[in-house]
Amino acid sequence: MHVKVLALSGAALIALGAPLAAQTAKPVPAATLVNQVNIPYQQFTLPNGLRVIVHTDRKAPIVAVSVWYDVGAKHEPKGSTGFAHLFEHLMFNGSENAPGDFFEPLKQVGATDFNGTTNLDRTNYFETVPTAGLERALFLESDRMGYLLGAITQAKLDEQRGVVQNEKRQGDNQPYGLTRYKVTEGLFPADHPYGHDTIGSMADLDAASLDTVKNWFRNHYGPNNAVLVLAGDIDVATAKPLVEKYFGAIKAGPETVTRPAPVPTLPAPKAETIKDRVAAVMVSRYWAIPGGDHPDAAALDVAGAVLGGLASSRLDNALVKKEKLAVNVSAYASTGAQVGTFGIRAIVRPGVDPALVGRRIDAILADFLKNGPTADEVNRVVTTQAAATIRGLESVGGFGGKAVALAQGALFYGDPGFYKKELAVLAAQTPASVKAAANRWLTRPVYALTVEQGPRGAYEEAKVPPRADVAPAAETPVKGTRGPIPALGKVKGLSFPAVQRTTLRNGIELVYAQRSAVPVTQVALSFDAGTAADVADKLGTQGLTLAMLDEGAAGLDSIQIAEAKERLGASIGSGSSADRTTMNLQVPSANLAPALDLFAKIAREPTFSETELARVKQQALAGIAQELTNPSGLVGRVVPPLVYGPAYPYAKAQGGGDPKAVAALTRADLLAFQQAWLRPDKAKLFVVSDRPLAEVKAALDTEFGDWRGTGQAGIKDFSVGMSPAQPKILLVDRPDSPQSMIVGAIPTGLKGTEDLLPVNTANDALGGGFLSRINMDLRETRHWSYGARGGFQTAAEAAPYLISAPVQADKTGPALASAREDVVAFLGKEPMTQEEFDRAINGGINSLPGDYETSDAVLGAMQYNDLLKRPDDYQTTLAARYRGMTRDQLNGAIRSALDPKRTIWVVVGDAKQVRPQLDGLGLAVETVSAASVAGAAAAAPAAAAK
Repeated sequence: MHVKVLALSGAALIALGAPLAAQTAKPVPAATLVNQVNIPYQQFTLPNGLRVIVHTDRKAPIVAVSVWYDVGAKHEPKGSTGFAHLFEHLMFNGSENAPGDFFEPLKQVGATDFNGTTNLDRTNYFETVPTAGLERALFLESDRMGYLLGAITQAKLDEQRGVVQNEKRQGDNQPYGLTRYKVTEGLFPADHPYGHDTIGSMADLDAASLDTVKNWFRNHYGPNNAVLVLAGDIDVATAKPLVEKYFGAIKAGPETVTRPAPVPTLPAPKAETIKDRVAAVMVSRYWAIPGGDHPDAAALDVAGAVLGGLASSRLDNALVKKEKLAVNVSAYASTGAQVGTFGIRAIVRPGVDPALVGRRIDAILADFLKNGPTADEVNRVVTTQAAATIRGLESVGGFGGKAVALAQGALFYGDPGFYKKELAVLAAQTPASVKAAANRWLTRPVYALTVEQGPRGAYEEAKVPPRADVAPAAETPVKGTRGPIPALGKVKGLSFPAVQRTTLRNGIELVYAQRSAVPVTQVALSFDAGTAADVADKLGTQGLTLAMLDEGAAGLDSIQIAEAKERLGASIGSGSSADRTTMNLQVPSANLAPALDLFAKIAREPTFSETELARVKQQALAGIAQELTNPSGLVGRVVPPLVYGPAYPYAKAQGGGDPKAVAALTRADLLAFQQAWLRPDKAKLFVVSDRPLAEVKAALDTEFGDWRGTGQAGIKDFSVGMSPAQPKILLVDRPDSPQSMIVGAIPTGLKGTEDLLPVNTANDALGGGFLSRINMDLRETRHWSYGARGGFQTAAEAAPYLISAPVQADKTGPALASAREDVVAFLGKEPMTQEEFDRAINGGINSLPGDYETSDAVLGAMQYNDLLKRPDDYQTTLAARYRGMTRDQLNGAIRSALDPKRTIWVVVGDAKQVRPQLDGLGLAVETVSAASVAGAAAAAPAAAAK
């Protein structure tokens, strides 16, 4: 299965809308959920071959525009790997009639979810725009389809080649980041369409010439090789004349030829081992499998979930929970249009023989192949996937909305409704069908890959440096003749749901909003705790407590809890921000009553079993070890004590915590934390549901209304005050890193409970979006990064400013200097311009309907408003507030907030290559090892906490 986010028809809302009072503990059958999924659509084809699909959804005044091209990495000939993805980038750099960056005119109309992606099978571009901005979006998409080549210059090619090569470095720089290449090489012959990765090779990207790239476009990007989907506040009568107006004159091009892609079978089992700077050994198994339209695709999807996709999967139950041989395990079937991959991965518990883990994987798989899954396992997979589909129903576009489902079916299989067939086949699976499919494909010779700890092998780097000069006169872009970009019509305002407040009978406040677009209820049980409440001399206590909540509760063990969630299609999890600790429930509303019963058991009656604690503690320690091999993980551990001062409560946010403290935690420690912080008098309930408030409140009162706290509640103490570090550069040595992660932390005197809208709006131009100065400098102008940004990290009591820029290793020093210059100039002689101001204001106003399209967004806004003491209707006031701003006001606000001289820089990279670049930047440079970072939490002074 590869369509996971679909939609319900209006009829489905009624079919799944039984009152809570009528619900029983018995879950709604999985087939009932699956049968309700429906995306009504109409379609037409232009004379030039462009296929157009229209889906009407009037819940918000927005339209998703999604263009899918029948060109992906599988169409690339030898020597041209990465070309499809490279061209995806080039198509954002302006066209003949829309010169300049593609994001500028979209930002002005308030586009949301705008991006592009490439995979082995296709390239897509998408944006969700206010209905009044649809003509502009269609003009832009049609211009890069039909009028692009005249705008592509050698300078633009060099620029985007550099960006793509940094995207490759960024992925490769992650732990286990080179695995994907080995798996592809291990399963597929080099000349197979799926025999290379989408990102391509450095050498092929180096070799891309302007003529070759332009010919690639001519051969693949015609309207007859594309599908256009419009989903949202649109109908076919309105859409057809607009599509004809903007796309009708584009001439058809050559038809893309899709080469045969048979599923390869290895002649014999193959095993390889590579080394990487990782915290633990990874053992894995892989097979090539058929694509999404094969009769066995759904059965293999079920097999992957039963083996290692469910929370109660066989591999997880055996290797992680019972035998404690691994700290993490997964299995999956990933299907493309023609071919896919079935994979099993296990992260070996430190001290365990990897060969033993491999043998146990093979034995569990052999048992599955012999006996197949149970009927209950199959049902739990179908229910889980159907519920996940329903939970994502509201989005019309983006990476996985309704437009995606329609476009994918149309492009790959000639049927926009193919998603419905997939779900029907999924629901029809039986233990026998899953067993048969698994035996057909997983008894073939396996490719086994082991990743061991050690220095990485030689890394393939780019040989041709990006050109620094401007395009010569001969490359002057062609001036278009289609006229100006369409103006924006009148944008309808945001319709934010009314927020209501009431209390349960024990005083827990319930904050509620009704959204009826989908039959889903989302609950956030939010406690006044957060990482600021972690135990000062036992950092990691909160994280381990949360990890243990669903490992046993009210007489149920971890496996029984996982199975119960799966039967209900419920997602139950937990997490924390600086200020709040939250337990979350998402469930089809038809199963709300039994799901709330389970949710309450987990929240109120965790057992903190000693047996489970020993295992979960080992997993937590393994997670900390993984953080110390990951650039982002290292940054997350180092920055908080530097920017806040080690004794401030927010400085406790150091990844998984202090490993020595975590290793020593006891059941009593966790129980004490839970009783002090995860208690009813520190709780609020936030709910977005299609159910009326009275029904939801009654159900919550049944489960939580009699809850009483035990003992003394915890208290957070911010009186210690912040004491940030002096400006310096802290270099964390991470050998063999093809990229460096640069973070600049600027302490401020701001609090999140203040009005930060002016500084956040000003920051749109400095670091807040794609078009910000920091990103445009390091990515588009210098092409040293795949993306850089800066923003205020808002918590109730603080809001420091963080710059984040992963850059190629050999440009670390110049990149840090350039980012520093960008900030200094913005706060000094080169403040926000009128153009930047207009873009920020227009984008802020016009994007509001798209920003709050989904219940997820509404639920998040409700919690954020409550935390920062904003009114419940805060979002409805934003348009007027934006209109009242002035450029001088914004420049003054951000100048008052930021002092660039206070910046503390953290660089994670290969010290032997990076340190010489940093020594001449005028700041003291301190080098530390990644291993030493683990002890930072233990060395920090204890903050006041009671």
